[in-house]
Amino acid sequence: MRDYKSLAHTKWDCKYHVVFIPKYRKKVIYGALRAHLREVFHELAKHRESEIIEGYLKADHIHMCISIPPKYAVSKVVGYIKGKSAILIARQYGNKVRNFKGERFWARGYFVSTVGLDEKLVREYIRNQDSRDKYFDQMNLSL
Repeated sequence: MRDYKSLAHTKWDCKYHVVFIPKYRKKVIYGALRAHLREVFHELAKHRESEIIEGYLKADHIHMCISIPPKYAVSKVVGYIKGKSAILIARQYGNKVRNFKGERFWARGYFVSTVGLDEKLVREYIRNQDSRDKYFDQMNLSL
C-alpha cells in the first residue's frame, strides 16, 4: 500500500523525476562540492515541505526523485532549490560575499516528469467513486 501524505483537506502522493545541469554542462560537481550539495538539496527541499526520495549527482547533471505537496508548483520548488544552492556555492566555493542576486551556477531549464499511480488503480478508484458517494449519503440520512 502506498504511503500517502496529508494536508488539511488532501491526501496526496506527488512525486517527480527532476534533472538539471550546471551552466554550459560543465563537469564541476565532484569532491567536496558533491558531498555538500547532497546536504544542501535535502535542507532546501524541507524548506518547501518537500522531500528528496532518491538522488544522484553526476559531474555534469543532477537526478532527483522529489515529493512535492500539491500546494506548491514544481517550478517554484525546483527554482528555489536551484537559486538558493547557487548562492551557497558562490559563497563557499566562489569566494563571493556580496551581490548574490544573479549568481548563476545552474542552467536555466530543467527536465521534469511525474512518477504516478498505475492507470489500473486510478480507473478502479474512479469506477468505485460513485458507490462510495452513495454509501456516505446513506450514512448522512440515517442521522
